[in-house]
Amino acid sequence: MSIDKVITISGDVSCEVVIGRALLEEVCKSVSKNGKKVLVVHPVGLSTSAELLREALISAGFEAILAGVPDSEDAKRVEVAAFCWGIMGQSDFTRSDAVIGFGGGSTTDLAGFVAATWLRGVQLIQVPTTLLGMVDASIGGKTGINTAEGKNLVGAFYSPTRVIVDLDTLNTLPRNEILAGFAEVVKYGFISDPRILELIEQDVDNATNPSTDVFREIIERCVAIKARVVSGDFKESGLREILNYGHTLGHAIEHAERYKWRHGAAISIGMVFVAELARIAGRLSDEVVDRHRSVLGLLGLPVSYPAAKWNQLVETMQRDKKSRAGALRFVVLDDIAKPTIMTAPTPEILHAAYQEILDS
Repeated sequence: MSIDKVITISGDVSCEVVIGRALLEEVCKSVSKNGKKVLVVHPVGLSTSAELLREALISAGFEAILAGVPDSEDAKRVEVAAFCWGIMGQSDFTRSDAVIGFGGGSTTDLAGFVAATWLRGVQLIQVPTTLLGMVDASIGGKTGINTAEGKNLVGAFYSPTRVIVDLDTLNTLPRNEILAGFAEVVKYGFISDPRILELIEQDVDNATNPSTDVFREIIERCVAIKARVVSGDFKESGLREILNYGHTLGHAIEHAERYKWRHGAAISIGMVFVAELARIAGRLSDEVVDRHRSVLGLLGLPVSYPAAKWNQLVETMQRDKKSRAGALRFVVLDDIAKPTIMTAPTPEILHAAYQEILDS
């Protein structure tokens, strides 16, 4: 076991994010000794690894039960949450027991929602196994499921007691999954820490290799930003909104694609869109807009989308949870590391920005 760093989220909630390698033992140590039962929510594709975690928990004295759920966004349905609740009810889970989310961002979103709603809250431990989960989805207490009307429209703010970021779990992840997760990494670079962008630009292969020190530094920088923001604004009443950079259009694209696209691909396009939106509004330089396309291009992420989808995307964005009183709100930049909110842009400026990201 090798713990490289522990980052603490404070404020209204308290949570430790442990970053290192070979941290299976650390997961077991994180479960409260007051409880007896642990539900491990995991995608079916990780059944073998989940079984190893179950055996470790049993050796540590817990009754561990596995809940295999669909991969990706298919997990984030009320029917799947009900499946998990059913297991907990049949196994007599009490408020002293725990839920572990073991998987990517969709799995940790679901597990968090299940933990938040069972008996109005049981202990939650997140063990993200994807880059997206490590730098974003598992940290900060946002939990939720999707509906036919949009993404994450049903959910709760519910913090894990601990997040275990075991970098070794990325060793078998396909490279395209790593690169897709880097969309959220790039987001942190633009809204807060340009050093992240520089590390990618200097050597993209080194930056995206989970075994390197540069990769670990990038993860630590991203987690530190998320921890700082969440510590100051747990329920997204102000500062935390900046973490939604690129997400308003990005979530609409995911919905349009019926959640078959990787989250990072959709957010990549969403970031270029809001960069163009800020440029047209006279708030952002051509240089910074071009840098969006350059950095995302190095990672092989998409930066354009079809013209025919516009009306559908606008309709979905109107239902986005970030809207207020029917008015669209977008996180935009005045410069790198200077995020702000643009409220109720006109249909004309929105359409003009979209014209800049059309497929050629």
